[in-house]
Amino acid sequence: MSRLLVISSDCHAGLPAARYREYVDPEHRETFDMALPVQLEMLQKASEKFLVADINEKWREGRESDLSGAWDHDARIRVLDGDGIAGEIIFPDGITEMNTPPFGAGLSLPTDDIVPELQWAGARSHNRWLAELCQMAPERRAGVAVVPALWDVAEAVREVQWARENGLRGALLPCMWGKLSPYHHPKYDPLWAACQDLGIVVHFHSGAAPTDDYFGGSMFDDNGAELPGAVGIYISEVAWWNVRPLTFLIWGGVFERFPKLKVAITEGTCIWVPQYLELLDQRYEITPYSAKLGDYTSHLSMKPSEYFARNVRVGASCMPRREAELRHEIGLGSIMWGSDYPHPEGSWPQTREQMVGTFQGLPTAELAAMVGGNAADFYGFDTAALQPLVDEIGPDASVFAA
Repeated sequence: MSRLLVISSDCHAGLPAARYREYVDPEHRETFDMALPVQLEMLQKASEKFLVADINEKWREGRESDLSGAWDHDARIRVLDGDGIAGEIIFPDGITEMNTPPFGAGLSLPTDDIVPELQWAGARSHNRWLAELCQMAPERRAGVAVVPALWDVAEAVREVQWARENGLRGALLPCMWGKLSPYHHPKYDPLWAACQDLGIVVHFHSGAAPTDDYFGGSMFDDNGAELPGAVGIYISEVAWWNVRPLTFLIWGGVFERFPKLKVAITEGTCIWVPQYLELLDQRYEITPYSAKLGDYTSHLSMKPSEYFARNVRVGASCMPRREAELRHEIGLGSIMWGSDYPHPEGSWPQTREQMVGTFQGLPTAELAAMVGGNAADFYGFDTAALQPLVDEIGPDASVFAA
């Protein structure tokens, strides 16, 4: 019997909203108390707009105990063991369990109608709690700190330093910067340097998009227009917004200046990778068509696809069969499978069945890389420490045989 190391590149955790209070800086707790009812109301409206409410209540029936693993250590261990998952990358949570961090410090990290000081306070409250959760099973958990870096780069550097000192392994940055400086601006170089030197993986996670365009105004406004196709437009464009920062990092020479910087693009599928890299390489190599634009490549020593292969990984949540079949075009070493627990669009509670459907018949070595090996290397998991657990809960490689 040969069991596989499985590491989910995309899991979520967060406290029930009211319980973040004890982790918020004391000077912000009065504001937290006033903001909490508004936050809960906005989460409910978002649930209704995104149609989550249509399925969430029914999906949750009988699963409340397992879903409490979103914040409860013991329940989380039980669920992941049942899924055969030995390690996980943990992002903040959101609408499904109404447990997003306070003050706009959730997955989307918006910049409109945000008080920067409070967003930082919300981020720190989540990071403090997440560090505690990860310390309960440090060999299994790689926590991703929330870092609203757009407001203050020096503060962002301090937060990633704190994250590393407290056992977290990644930093979640905003995908959208609005009117603030984009990521090819040199002002961010101290942040890239800190992440590179500390081994902190930079993350961009799906979620943010210009929803006002889709929903005819703020999705939290009861008086907003009900435009047809809003959700369809959102799910069609959100992956593009998730990948957009990568384009700025590549062309901005960030990977040239910081060759050991690690970046993960998570829960945005990986079907886009081959055509995206083909386009960037074409723009890099076939310059006569763009000669009138001047020199825009001499600051790069490699093709965009080469930076991607060296510096970037893709968190392929609930990976479909088609992406597995395109693994060589995408880059076998770039793919990291994820379960998206505890979200209803994730693989749980049919994780093992979904994994077989995706990976059945593939060479065992390639399967092992995608379901755990690539993530173990990228995040520095101690695979020797995990081996006894893998021997107990890991899926048998034979179940994936054709």
